[in-house]
Amino acid sequence: MEIGDKVAETLGVSVVGAEFKKEDGKQILRIFIDKDGGVGINDCEEFSRVFSDEIDKDDPIETEYLLEVSSPGVERKLKTEREYLHYRGTLVDVKLFSQVNGKKEFTGIIKSYEDGKISFECEKEMLTINTKDAAYIKLHFEF
Repeated sequence: MEIGDKVAETLGVSVVGAEFKKEDGKQILRIFIDKDGGVGINDCEEFSRVFSDEIDKDDPIETEYLLEVSSPGVERKLKTEREYLHYRGTLVDVKLFSQVNGKKEFTGIIKSYEDGKISFECEKEMLTINTKDAAYIKLHFEF
């Protein structure tokens, strides 16, 4: 992520997630970028071009792979510490496996993340949950 973070900083975006996995017999390095107001295709293309040039200098990945750069998407579930920290101050939808205060679903603003626990403000009340207790935590989107 070090290379990605350096590239992102120069381009005015943030790397909010990355994954390296095998799909349909091919290794794929997928990087998710974001910025205030969202990213577009031009942001993704520019990041991909600059990142490719930078990663090719060190060539830290020994196997052949495809690079994909995209926005996190509207319905994407937050999964990593990096994402929780990046989206502090943002409205999220939370669905829990078990009830808290008689409810399983909440919409609130992320206030903090530490040691696998997220704190968010929901209806003027602070809730702190272990992220493992959530079926999902995702960015709130109004249609």
